[in-house]
Amino acid sequence: MWDNLSILTTHAPVFNIQLLLDGILIGAVFALAAYGLALVWGVMNVKNLCQGEFVIMGGYFAWLMGKAGLHPILALPFAIVIMFGFGWVVYLTIIKRVLTKDMFTSLLTTFGLAIVIQQALNLAFGPEVQAVQSDFHTLSLFDGFVTVANIKFVSFVLCGLLAGAVVMFMKHSRMGQAIRATAQDARAARVMGIDTENVYAFTYSLNAAICGAAGVLISMIWVIQPFYGITHSIRSFVIVTAAGIGNLPGVIMAALGMGVAEQYVGFVMGAEFQQASVVVILLLVLIWRQMQMSKLRQVVQ
Repeated sequence: MWDNLSILTTHAPVFNIQLLLDGILIGAVFALAAYGLALVWGVMNVKNLCQGEFVIMGGYFAWLMGKAGLHPILALPFAIVIMFGFGWVVYLTIIKRVLTKDMFTSLLTTFGLAIVIQQALNLAFGPEVQAVQSDFHTLSLFDGFVTVANIKFVSFVLCGLLAGAVVMFMKHSRMGQAIRATAQDARAARVMGIDTENVYAFTYSLNAAICGAAGVLISMIWVIQPFYGITHSIRSFVIVTAAGIGNLPGVIMAALGMGVAEQYVGFVMGAEFQQASVVVILLLVLIWRQMQMSKLRQVVQ
């Protein structure tokens, strides 16, 4: 560990640029999936524990596209459309029945759904780790000390375009305005004639579509496997918890910070600690949130 730290500080400080670039570019994909969770959490008050499984499902669309001899990035529109429909079916059959229940009911329900999706993917594609080849070149900088795969730059741009499209939809479309109104006060929205059931179904479906798009991009950067969804779920929870519900700039900053933190932990302490760092960050965020709430209560009293 100390040798790796000395590399960053004395022997090859330029390698910090490598870690920062990788963290920021990967963090953009984290932000995409986390924004979907923030929508569901903020509008429906559902803590979606199958968020990561939706991401992995999107990744398998890219893998299937590659197996068919086409470029996996072409799976992006198919993943968005099919995952939107899948999300709608899941809402009507499962999520709709737990909306009025307590928090633990929704947690257990979505956790059970995550297990079902994992096993279904395992039966369909097998437990092997799959890699999706993007065939993009690698950019070399600083005499080869810094190398960044071009697919990460492409994913960064696509994440920005998709996030921008969602924001424009939320601000200027009738459904987007209905979603925002329902998130603020569902009862008042119903009084104003908004079909909140339709809004909830659309919100959950939009989240599934966003996760599907994120999964396509993630599959070309990392690897996919039926049981890898839990790590993406935890990341999304950490990002949304740190940023706060409805805070899109906060989600983006938290996701970029998460990406950079993971890269540094993975380099300094080893890849085996990279995933563990996500759980540590979650604990730190929860402790920090609890401290903030305690201070707020003292001020109120």
